[in-house]
Amino acid sequence: MERADIEHIFEAYFEKYKKTEGDRTAWSAFWTEMTPNGVLEINLTKCPRGTTFKIFVDKKKVAEAAGWDNYYSTMDSIAAKYPGLYDADKIFNDMKFIL
Repeated sequence: MERADIEHIFEAYFEKYKKTEGDRTAWSAFWTEMTPNGVLEINLTKCPRGTTFKIFVDKKKVAEAAGWDNYYSTMDSIAAKYPGLYDADKIFNDMKFIL
């Protein structure tokens, strides 16, 4: 899946499912993907500092990426370290389906 499509889908998902972090300056939305290889959670947070992604594997935070460019390199590393856990085509097609 193309980067522009991924960003468009995740941004639309974020707008639909975001929740405030309490003070209405930070908003988050997360996606959980359950696979035979484990559970992947991607948390997208937007605040005055910018866009941040927090990545969890089996409920443990394994990475954080600031901005979209860092997201892609981080997810490449996650895919290499945890084979079969991150499938961008499946995740973002599923995300698009529920929109």
